[in-house]
Amino acid sequence: MAKNKQIGFNHSAPDLTLMNTSGEPVQLSSLWIKQPLLLAFTRHFGCPQCKEMLDELVAGKERIAQAGLNIAVVMQGTPETSAEFAEQFAPGLLCLADPERKAYRAYGLEPGNLFQTFLNPKVWSAISRSRKKGYEVELPPPGQDAMQMSGTFIIGTDGKVKMPYYYEHIADHPPLDLLLSGVLSTEWGKSFDGPVGPGVS
Repeated sequence: MAKNKQIGFNHSAPDLTLMNTSGEPVQLSSLWIKQPLLLAFTRHFGCPQCKEMLDELVAGKERIAQAGLNIAVVMQGTPETSAEFAEQFAPGLLCLADPERKAYRAYGLEPGNLFQTFLNPKVWSAISRSRKKGYEVELPPPGQDAMQMSGTFIIGTDGKVKMPYYYEHIADHPPLDLLLSGVLSTEWGKSFDGPVGPGVS
């Protein structure tokens, strides 16, 4: 992945319009204007690690809301195929279709290399754990890139990226506690231009 294309901490988040699973346009900034946004990108629909990540987001939805975060998930599918996938693996989450992967590119998410995808021992360990949960590695549906990397971002109400999380490999999704705790325990809704830390004023 070309690191020079990645978005840095406190840099402006790209604002694009994607379709939801009903085919209606959604502007990303409308999702972070009132509360910070947890924006998660999946890989392809056959990726077991993505299904695990979605499981964690669905299970932690209430905790995420209590932390003051909105949630949106970007997928490679069309609105129709994303709707089918979301119904099974992301119930209750706002899912956005990006079949052209324009948001992936805008957020610096590029195709990975073989070590990030198929030849990493940590990936094979994750695949083994996924199989115990009933998730098998499957081929991507037509039009979806098996090499596409994932990423997770926290975007503040000012449109700045408070947490850019770029995966080192395809099983490297961030733990829920990291998403909830903020930077050095500073709440996501607080400006990071001033003092940072718990209880700092």
